[in-house]
Amino acid sequence: MLGRRSLVNALVQGIIANSALPALGQSDRGERKLPWRNWSGSQQCLPAARLAPASLDELQELIVTSSGTIRPVGAGHSFSPLVPTDGTLVSLARLSGLVQHDSDTLQATVWAGTRLGEIGQPLEDVGQAMVNLPDIDEQALGGCLATATHGTGAKLGCLSSLISHLQIMDAEGNLIDCSVTKNPDIFQAAKVSLGSLGIVTQATLQNVAPFRLRKETHWLNFEDILANAERLADQHRNFEFYFIPFTGMGFTDAYDVTTEPIGATETLDDNEGVKDLMLARDALSWSPGLRKLVLGSYMRTLPSETSIESSWRNFPNERNVRFNEMEYHLPREYGLTALREIRDVLETNHDEVFFPIEFRYVQADDIWLSPFQGRDCCSIAIHRYFEEDYGPYFKAIEPIFRKYHGRPHWGKLNTLNREDFADLYPHWEDFIAVRNALDPQGRFLNPYLHSLLG
Repeated sequence: MLGRRSLVNALVQGIIANSALPALGQSDRGERKLPWRNWSGSQQCLPAARLAPASLDELQELIVTSSGTIRPVGAGHSFSPLVPTDGTLVSLARLSGLVQHDSDTLQATVWAGTRLGEIGQPLEDVGQAMVNLPDIDEQALGGCLATATHGTGAKLGCLSSLISHLQIMDAEGNLIDCSVTKNPDIFQAAKVSLGSLGIVTQATLQNVAPFRLRKETHWLNFEDILANAERLADQHRNFEFYFIPFTGMGFTDAYDVTTEPIGATETLDDNEGVKDLMLARDALSWSPGLRKLVLGSYMRTLPSETSIESSWRNFPNERNVRFNEMEYHLPREYGLTALREIRDVLETNHDEVFFPIEFRYVQADDIWLSPFQGRDCCSIAIHRYFEEDYGPYFKAIEPIFRKYHGRPHWGKLNTLNREDFADLYPHWEDFIAVRNALDPQGRFLNPYLHSLLG
């Protein structure tokens, strides 16, 4: 690893002396009372109260006695303005862990405040595993369901599609249990609700028996990736790939179930790799051609990597370099065409970009506000370093997403309004009807959600 990383540094330093990475800033914690900001620092607010009930009774008292807006908050990994309010922020961090499980049905009920990274081991201990996971596991389960968070897999749906029952507390403090057969309309709305119906307190996951995954990473010419992506997506249980701007290169991650013993080859640290890309951007900004030569030459030296581990350990990656993100979900048949256009716009007009573009596959579902409702999708995510202005880049790429009928990830940045979403979601008015019935006073709507749903 150190040897491979030193190669790109040596190449860049040999061309321009004294190049250095900008200092990696951290979010300002603020000196004001009760501040909140998300992971990237792009969303923030100063709520009147930040509360973390330790029981359902405490949550009920909070809802009944609080005035003004109430917004649930998880790990703060969303980039869209779902959380900010000058009212009350409610964290379920103290309502966390496994509630109960059924060994016959392989179902498990989990508190909504549980971080994804805290679910794997308890489930494995009782003979279960989640069907799929996203590429980071810092999020709270409730936040994942509210925004239709997903992993990758052409035959695998988003996390909300793996829910068999939900418990939600409404604006009057009433607990409502819902499923396909019990309060089915509430269930359809609550599986992806943006936190606008009430507070989801517990979710029952439909799981599978524990399984082990073999993950293989291959560095390839980007055109070769495009030529084979559809075949690989259908061939492997989980498949995704990344395009590295201004390199002509990318890498694929493919996962398959295995019984092989746990083990791994030497791997490249993703966070250090992003820092290398920033270094090359800063040092070689005067020559895109040289930048491509240096980075492309370096990446062609990278060997393939293999990791064999329990599924819940092999899915997530650690994201320590902060960014802001826009992600859209496009009908699968348009994904690769859209990606080519995105690459052309990026490399023609935005040489400031160094973050990779992430491309994933997600199976269709029937959830009212799921971006995957009614269609198999490709998800394309673009990023900018958190201290840099994402506006021009995102503004240039979003029309391509929209051209190909994309629906934005609910937790990622976008510029769509109520009319846009109503056009994209056949059950938009059905959702609003359920929302208004559960929360007629709009207590769970902050200004952003009021503009969409109020």
